Order: sequence, then structure tokens, then C-alpha cells
Amino acid sequence: MEHHADLIVLGAGQSGLATAALAPRHGFARTLVLEAADQAGGSWPRYYDSLTLFSPARYSSLPGMRFPGDGDRYPTRDEVVDYLRAYARRLDAGIRTSTTVTSVLPRDGAWVVQAEDGSEFTARAVVAATGAFRSPYIPDVPGRAEFAGQSLHAADYRSPGPFSGRRVVVVGGGNSAIQIAAELGAVAGTTLASRRPIRWMQQRPLGRDIHWWLLRTGFDIAPLGRMLEKAPVSVLDDGRYRTALEAHGVQRREMFARLTPDGVVRADGTKEPVDAIIWATGYRLAFPYLDGIGALDAVGGPRHSGGVATVPGLGFVGIEFQRSFSSNTLRGVGRDAAHVLSRLSRSR
Repeated sequence: MEHHADLIVLGAGQSGLATAALAPRHGFARTLVLEAADQAGGSWPRYYDSLTLFSPARYSSLPGMRFPGDGDRYPTRDEVVDYLRAYARRLDAGIRTSTTVTSVLPRDGAWVVQAEDGSEFTARAVVAATGAFRSPYIPDVPGRAEFAGQSLHAADYRSPGPFSGRRVVVVGGGNSAIQIAAELGAVAGTTLASRRPIRWMQQRPLGRDIHWWLLRTGFDIAPLGRMLEKAPVSVLDDGRYRTALEAHGVQRREMFARLTPDGVVRADGTKEPVDAIIWATGYRLAFPYLDGIGALDAVGGPRHSGGVATVPGLGFVGIEFQRSFSSNTLRGVGRDAAHVLSRLSRSR
């Protein structure tokens, strides 16, 4: 495997693959993708079994390869994984899997990328595309360490079977929390806990999928990142999830104030016995391999403008709201990748 490249892309998920696919158009003849897992696909293979995209297949493609099948259907997790791996096989780039990057350091006007197994790679430019789903976040609720039941992040949840007959609280108010609670409700006593009421958004207003409207209005690509970061989370639903929650008696309650060894305590002092808690509380950006080079802020977040790092020769792709509403989605990462690559190309 060639250890020198024009461009090194860290991560073979949707963001890294889109970046590698577009790299030749921006003058990067030799691109190397480094992936910690044993296959391409990023975080998708690790999501829960029943996950279904909220965007139709026609709006779920990476640059240069249409998502196969009926464009109006909503692809499953496994379909996305198959698509990403087929996409990876078509790339004009080297992909080295089972390679965990430990550091990215400047040396003599280039970058030296070091891996856990001792391998070393060099390139003039590096794009970090690993951060969005690398670090599951669980809030530090009082008593969490004392809770004697099962506690897991949604990243580690797979299917409802193991929770059959148990009392479960799903924490969160976004799409994942709703999907998980809806299917758990069929087999377990399930409660939703969130800080705000669930905000429902129609999947198909006026008979058109919401993504059709986002594209037609230009909202999908509008540079509204900082505004969108503060907007309340909404749940897309064509009716199935709301119906499932109601049918199974899954109720939404205010976020509990603390945990005890055998359950939760709400703000009014009400106690609820709980066997398991599933934290659908999102992720935090994490780029530990970039420590010490000035690319991260005081809390480890990337210092960048639209994905272009403050450190020359370095870029980021796959950050939520990086440049628009559709950043960090299958349909949007290509636009962000092109923007970052064009800036990196000019700075060489």
C-alpha cells in the first residue's frame, strides 16, 4: 500500500467516501482513505436494526452514483450500508481499513499521519471525516453512577427483543428516540423522557416529501448553520410513529431530575421504577488525533469556517450544519466536500 498521497481522508463513511470521490476533480490525483473499521461504511453498520432513512432514495445519493431502486422508498440501514460499500469499491482511491489514526502532525510543509499499528502516512492535505458519530454523548444526570439497571446509548441499541417485559425509559426527543420508543413499546413498558415536548413535522406536506420542498425552496442548501444549531429538534413522521406510540401507550414525560439504584425521580419527587435506560442523546464531535496542532478549540471542537480548518492544509467534512441544513446527510456531504477540496487545492 502506498504510504504517500496527495490527499489523506480519515474515515470511510459517507463523508469520507464523498470526499475521496470528488478529490480528482480538484487536482488530488492520489487519494488514500484510512478507516478504523474492517470495512467501509462508517457508523451505518452499527445503527439499530430497524433504522429507516427519513429521506427517500432519490434524495439519498452520494456524488456520481444514484441510490438504487424505487426513488420514492425510504431505504433501510442495511440498504445504506450496501450502497456505501458498493460506492467504495468504485472509488479511484486507496482504502486502508483496520487502521486507527492516532495523530496528524505537520512536518516539512506536509502532514504525517500516524496509526495505532505503527504505520505512517504522508500527504500535502488531510480531510478529517470521522467526527460526527465517533463519541456518543450521555448527560451527567445526578445519580447516574448509582443506577443498578441497564444503561446504554442508542449507539449500542440494536433491537427490542432483549428488553421484552421490562420497564424502559428512552431519553431524547429526536428521530432516533422516537423510532426506538415506538418499537420498544410493543414489547416493553416504555416511557419517553425529554426536556421539551416532541415537535412533529409532516413527512409529506401537501402530498410531497419534505425533502422535495427543502430543495425547491432552497432551504436545503441555505447557509443557515449557526441559526439551525439553535433550532429545536423536530421529528419527521408520516403518521406511523405517532400511531405506534399511542397504540402501545408510550407516554412522553419531562426529563427526570435524578437517578436512583432502581429507577428515576422526577422534579416533583415522583419515583418511577426502571429496568433499563436508553440514551438517544446524540453525539459530540471528537477528533483526538488532532490534539496539539491548533485545529481544535478548548473543548475539542474543530476550528473551521465551512469545513476549512484554521490550520492550512486541513479540512473537515461531515459536521452537522457545517454549511447548510443538509450538511452531514447523504445528499449534502458532497457539496461540503467539494467546497473544502476546492479551498485545499488552492492553498497547495
